[in-house]
Amino acid sequence: MKRITLLLAACCLIFTACAQNKNGNENNQQKGKNMSKTLVAYFSATGTTKAAAQQLAKEKNADLFEIAPEVAYTAADLDWRDKQSRSTIEMKDRSSRPAIKGTCANIADYDTIWIGFPVWWYTAPTIINTFIEAHDLSGKVLNVFATSGGSGVEGSAKDLRKAYPQYQWGESRLMN
Repeated sequence: MKRITLLLAACCLIFTACAQNKNGNENNQQKGKNMSKTLVAYFSATGTTKAAAQQLAKEKNADLFEIAPEVAYTAADLDWRDKQSRSTIEMKDRSSRPAIKGTCANIADYDTIWIGFPVWWYTAPTIINTFIEAHDLSGKVLNVFATSGGSGVEGSAKDLRKAYPQYQWGESRLMN
């Protein structure tokens, strides 16, 4: 009789431990599903925005993705005083979509995306539109950060919200 009681008690303990382990695994899996993953995607023509993106990624414990132009910008391309410079021509034509080297293959893994750029002509460079239009950003919170020698980020954020109202836009931040 004692053997049967001990055997039943041992079986109960085993079943209880298995049930707790199964529930624990389900809870851990559920936690994994609810964990937010953040991406900092940035375009940097001179390195200033890259440094800001690295700082933000460290602060947010986020992954980094560089929005790299297919054809790199030269100093002459960036001369905003030259009406024939590449950046001036692109910014005059709001439908301009400079080609980018590639897309972020695992964009679906992220819940929050910070999109960063230098402010050009009081708004985001048109290459940012290329990035946005090349990815499905549905269901993600999009935040904006920018670097600038004299402009704020508010105008850029407003322009992006207006151009892409289908997305959920969060905060904006000017970084130096």
